[in-house]
Formats: sequence, C-alpha cells, structure tokens
Amino acid sequence: MAGPFRVALSGDFRKPDGMPTYPDFDLTPLRSAPGVEALFLDVADPLRAEQLEEIDALILLTHRFTAESVPRSGRLAVVARFGVGYDTVDVDACTRAGIALVITPDGVRRPVAVSIITLMLALTGKLLVKDRLTREAAAGFAKRSEHMGMGLVGRTLGSLGIGNIGAEMFRMARPFDMTFIAHDPAADPAVAAELGIELVGLDDVFRRADILSVSCPLTPQTHHLVNADRIALMKPTAYLINTARGPIVDQAALTRALQARRIAGAGLDVLEQEPPDPDDPILKLDNAILTPHALCWTDQCFAGNGAADVRAVLEVQQGRVPRGVVNRAVLDASRWRERLAEFGRRFGAGP
Repeated sequence: MAGPFRVALSGDFRKPDGMPTYPDFDLTPLRSAPGVEALFLDVADPLRAEQLEEIDALILLTHRFTAESVPRSGRLAVVARFGVGYDTVDVDACTRAGIALVITPDGVRRPVAVSIITLMLALTGKLLVKDRLTREAAAGFAKRSEHMGMGLVGRTLGSLGIGNIGAEMFRMARPFDMTFIAHDPAADPAVAAELGIELVGLDDVFRRADILSVSCPLTPQTHHLVNADRIALMKPTAYLINTARGPIVDQAALTRALQARRIAGAGLDVLEQEPPDPDDPILKLDNAILTPHALCWTDQCFAGNGAADVRAVLEVQQGRVPRGVVNRAVLDASRWRERLAEFGRRFGAGP
C-alpha cells in the first residue's frame, strides 16, 4: 500500500462555515506530521462506510460509529474517540473488523473530577438558591436563614466507580476532610488503599453517602443502576451527582424522589434524553442543578482530548500500540498486527 496515512475527523469538528467547532483542539501536530494527510468528513450521523473506505484513522467527536459504519476496504485501523465515553461506538463491530477503539482518559480525568467537585460545592452550599435570593434584594436577604448549607468535614463522599475519574475526584476531595467510600467490582485495592477509600457493597454506598457521585461507564449492567429502590436507601439529606452517562440513572425515579424531597438534591451534567424534552419535569425542580453534558468543557479539556487523540493516531502510524485502547482483544488479532507492522515499515520504526 502506498500513499499517505489518511486521518479523518468527523464532520462535527467543523462548523457549517468551515471554521473549527473547538479552536482549542490544535491540529498543527497532525497536519505537520510527515506522511500524514488530514481531512474532515461530511456531516453524517451515524457515519457512513463509504466515507471511510480510504481512511486509516478516524478521530470521532459526537457522531455514532455503528456496524454499518465499518468500511469494506479493511483499511481503517483505529477510531479515536474525543473523550472517554464510547456508548456511541459499536465496540464489537470494531473488534470484528480489527479496528482499535481508543479513548482519552488523560484528557478528561481532571476536568470531569473538577465538575463533580463543582456540583458538590454548589449543592451543599445551596449556591443557586442563594443566587436567587440575592436577586430578590431585601426580600431574599430576609430568607437567608431558611437555606442553610451542609458542611463537608466528616461527611461521607461516595462513588459508584473509582476508575480514572472517580479516583481523581477523591484525590481532589482530600482537603475537605471527608470519609471516602466506593462501590466498584473492578476496583484496584491498592488504589483504594492509597486514597483512603473503603470499598463497600452496592446498597451500602447508597445508604451511607452524604454525597454520591456516579463515575462508571454506561453498559448493559449499569443501565438504571441508580433506580427507585436504591434511591430509597439514600439519606433524606443526601445529594446525587451524575457526570457519567444519563441512562445509568432512572431519571423518572430520581425526579419523583426530588419532587417528594426524598433526597436533598441532585447535580446532573447528563440526562437520559439529551437534549431533554422541554416539558420534562426535572427541568422545573429547584433542588436539581442541571448542565448540558458540558460542565467539564474548558479550553484545557478540549486541548487535552485533542492532543491525546492526535498522539494515538500518530502512534498507530508509527507502528506502535496507542494508549487508551478499549477493545484490548483486537491487539491480538492477526489483521491488526499485520497492519501495525506495515505502518511501522512505511512510516516509523515498527511496533
């Protein structure tokens, strides 16, 4: 195979006028890399196979990559997701086709952990309520004592998951002098011990947490992991935070609990339906802080994600296994190994 290493970016990286959607994603290292040709795809969701027939690597933003997106040419070697969520990608289809799926844990670890801490402080400090009171002038000031916040010293911070983001959240929360608990069947005991996290059962994390954060991936096993029965275990003074994926939480059950003041409140950067229906009752609640799956979106987050994706595709071009491969089984496939070796011969020093 001759010619350049062709890297495509999904069409949502570019505005209709041709300007970049996210200028903080620096494409210079990609465009200046020897032997690389970078191009933008036409907007399509899900991506169409014919768009990718002559492509070696794909950097994917929000568009879906399904089984029908897999090109027949067999040329596509890697799909690099912009972020850590990959529920928009058919992982099994990638594995069957010998395509490595890569995510960017280093780019989102700190920004999403910051988002969790932001929601925790806003909820426990009654930030939005107090903002509203201030705007009511004297009438609002007169009601200050009715909206006392929750201090954090000695409170229990719980997490569903202590992977990349969950662990970073606990690192950042150390100065608050809280008790740390988590439920994670795949937890590394050494990481838990290092961070002072007590690993507990699923029901226990709901019962004991004063603030409970969802930091696990969306899978068939975690769909509606936070359901009516488990919400009913929570303290009436407790807060739920979800910055992971909306369907992990049964939103209808959570809405009912919030309406009944069964728990104190919730901070949600993700919803079951995005964007939500304008009549969704959760939008009318005063004990929920809602953000549009974008709380972690900062210049640094997008620069970090972009840099990680560029590194990943250039590693493949050089014949090396990139960081952040989700479907590790593909690395043992002869098809993948042969392609990687060929890239190494053409563009680099080999795997």
